[in-house]
Amino acid sequence: MTAKTHDKIRLGEKLGYGIGDLPSGLYLNFFGAYLLYFFVELGGVAPAAIGFMLLFSRCFDAVTDPLMGAISDRTRTRWGRYRPYLLFGAVPFGVTGFAIFAAPPMSVGWLLVWAYVTYGLAMLAFTAVNVPYSGLLGVISPSARERASVTAFRMFFSGFAGIMVGVLATTLIRELGAGDEARGIMLTMGIFSALAVVVYLTTFATTKERIPAAVSNTSVRRDLGTLLKTKAWIIVAISAVLGVLSIASRAGTAKFYFQYVAGDDGAPVFLFLDRFGLFLTALALGQITGVLIAYFLQRRFEKSHLIIIGGAVKLAGITAFAMVPLDAVWPQTIAQYGVGIGFGFLMVLAFSMFTDIAEYIDWKSGQQMTALTVSASIFAVKIGMGVGGGLPGLVLSSTGFVAGTEQSEGAVTGINFAFAVLPALVLIPAGIAMLFYRIDSKTIAKVERDLSARRGAKQAL
Repeated sequence: MTAKTHDKIRLGEKLGYGIGDLPSGLYLNFFGAYLLYFFVELGGVAPAAIGFMLLFSRCFDAVTDPLMGAISDRTRTRWGRYRPYLLFGAVPFGVTGFAIFAAPPMSVGWLLVWAYVTYGLAMLAFTAVNVPYSGLLGVISPSARERASVTAFRMFFSGFAGIMVGVLATTLIRELGAGDEARGIMLTMGIFSALAVVVYLTTFATTKERIPAAVSNTSVRRDLGTLLKTKAWIIVAISAVLGVLSIASRAGTAKFYFQYVAGDDGAPVFLFLDRFGLFLTALALGQITGVLIAYFLQRRFEKSHLIIIGGAVKLAGITAFAMVPLDAVWPQTIAQYGVGIGFGFLMVLAFSMFTDIAEYIDWKSGQQMTALTVSASIFAVKIGMGVGGGLPGLVLSSTGFVAGTEQSEGAVTGINFAFAVLPALVLIPAGIAMLFYRIDSKTIAKVERDLSARRGAKQAL
């Protein structure tokens, strides 16, 4: 069964699923922009301590993400396999995210403990909701074209979350904080957390699982073994990790870059946006543009080739940003918009490819492990965000950064390295990896036909 009329997903459901990526986009963009700054610049915690926290938490993700994927694949309820986690995980997701920035007055040592505990709980809640949410994409339609369309809606809202953080966050922090930046950050995160709860409940209520669950006759160990032997999965995961790492390292260092390298005083430069807010907004607008362009181009070109092109565009944008003068606000903004376009290519195509790979594994081995396969998308994003957010902290500490003072030449070099050099370098192996991806559009078309016939035969029995 291909994408016949009754297989097509209505606009309301596409919007309902797509908006489900708004909460994770808000969290990841806000964490990327403000987590290191909140605890280091405002809280006095050593940059390396937060850097290690972000890196250490990824070790747990290596266990919890695939485990959550395996659990949700084996879940059987009247709501389906994946949707129940949106219903019951929404409130914990909102509460734990807000708790990170709701630290009461305490010593630096206890603040570090607070950061580790609350961030760890928030990432567990993130896994419990977002792995099943991603798995839902794999069973929302048997058609690769329909899944690609739904993915585009998802990535649009992911980019829109970046716009919300870029446009609203800096203004809300300034207005709600009324001179107390830490309080402004806490209250702004509270608004985003409450919105996240409402959105997940909306996604639960508006979506449907269309691919019936097969009887699971395999163990988690066997599923993991199959996944780790799937070359295509490894390739896309590597490319996604490095692509997100590039963005996360820039975002996590941007606040320090504008303050200590560019000498920005935080005054609005366009309407109510300061340079940092304009930087984040340009990235998000570029991401949405890239999502739309890549969505239409993938109908004529292979997804792996388009990811390579997107990486080249992103690399060119990072390079151009670094070459213009420090006070060239609009040339920098245009360059950052280009970075966003390249990032949009990666996000919409990689997430779509993960669902293709899940179908490919089902076709080749008979193992239906959608959430486990697609959990790679969440794991890749979290690894990229964690490493990309953690390395700047380690770099700042190793180059002599001291919060609130004029920085040494070495510290400025460290900021520039984390902001521009590292994000550019990791894109090279990300592009090389995609050269070895072999699941092309013809293969996916055959997979769809064969799986449709197989599922139709089972339903007829």
